[in-house]
Amino acid sequence: MTADRITATFAACRAQGRAAFVGYLMAGDPDLEGSFNNIKALAEAGADIIEIGAPFTDPMADGPAIQKAALRSLAAGTTLKDTLTIAKRFRAENATTPVIIMGYANPIHRMGFAAFARAAAEAGVDGVITVDLPPEEDGPLRRELEAHGLAVIRLATPTTSEKRMAAVAEGSSGFVYYVSVAGVTGAGVGVTTDISAGVEQARRISNLPVAVGFGVRTPEQAAVFARISDGVVVGSALVELVREAVEKGDPSSAVKSISVVAKSLSNAIASARIERSVH
Repeated sequence: MTADRITATFAACRAQGRAAFVGYLMAGDPDLEGSFNNIKALAEAGADIIEIGAPFTDPMADGPAIQKAALRSLAAGTTLKDTLTIAKRFRAENATTPVIIMGYANPIHRMGFAAFARAAAEAGVDGVITVDLPPEEDGPLRRELEAHGLAVIRLATPTTSEKRMAAVAEGSSGFVYYVSVAGVTGAGVGVTTDISAGVEQARRISNLPVAVGFGVRTPEQAAVFARISDGVVVGSALVELVREAVEKGDPSSAVKSISVVAKSLSNAIASARIERSVH
């Protein structure tokens, strides 16, 4: 069961008295080799879980930063199979860090749910987030993923009612991805007083760890959410570092900037609860 890596990681972080740092990067941005190196750097700098974005032409749940990353990736010719190849290369060098594929239903459907689940498991992927497949529609994919021991990670938001949360929780595994704001990724950041009750509701009903994401850009914001959740997801802020490296004509320099920023985020998340107990 490859999803066991997710459970073990959250358990280890909980034992250390901290939230997990979940870092997102787009596969194939700026190219296959560059994104592989960036993902390796992200893990080495302290990311506990890696989310690899699969590029899609119409990423409606994502904000401008990740939309542009998807376009750069697609322009480089990246496919869903390439995304899985990157995951497989990472897994060959790192046996412990969980890998999540985050993407949209269309490319997975075109590949075939069974073929995708089999290839993902063979690549050492631990879970899948399909942002545009609600629980009512993910049955065929969910069954294939479950058959290969892959976690089916679903999203909840501040507008998710208790009744709806029960539907989200049914068949979920790994963790619940809690969207801190109503909107697209990177658009802003929620206020803890607004979402702490929702995070607790998601945790209680699903009996799974809850990771908060969408709009977390700074170590200070990451620390705020680390105090109320089991994990903090950072994506757009890391993806922007790739864009900056590309625009200055030195794509490979993203490795260094990702390392620096990821370490600061990791440190902030690791120390967040300690600081609260001191104050």
